[in-house]
Amino acid sequence: MRQVADSDNLSTRDQLDDPRVYLAVERTFLAWVRTGLALMGFGFVVARFGLFLQEIYVPQAGASLPPPRGVSVRFGTALVMLGAALNVAAVARYIHLLRRLARGDKLRRPSTIALTLGGVLAAIGGAVSFYLMRSW
Repeated sequence: MRQVADSDNLSTRDQLDDPRVYLAVERTFLAWVRTGLALMGFGFVVARFGLFLQEIYVPQAGASLPPPRGVSVRFGTALVMLGAALNVAAVARYIHLLRRLARGDKLRRPSTIALTLGGVLAAIGGAVSFYLMRSW
């Protein structure tokens, strides 16, 4: 026989008054903030790696060409900007969810932020992969 969980016996209003619902929304918000910070940190590392490669470049004797300029600074900057935008979107979504909970709405739809971030990161990954394969 199926065991009935406590949440099955609670009304919708009681479930929304449960502090665990608000704590879950806050944990999700903090996870998005950590993801945004990780993207910014990784973007910084990617950008600095390109500058490191420029510093260790040693031109051949008699060559007057400038050091090679990679796309790492652009990709790194894009990742930092994406992380910052993700943090702004996380704050907006957190406020929106709190308002919906206060009105008594149910939260039963996929996260637009997650879907957008996944698509953008897939596009950046594809662009970087294409760039790396071109330089073989």
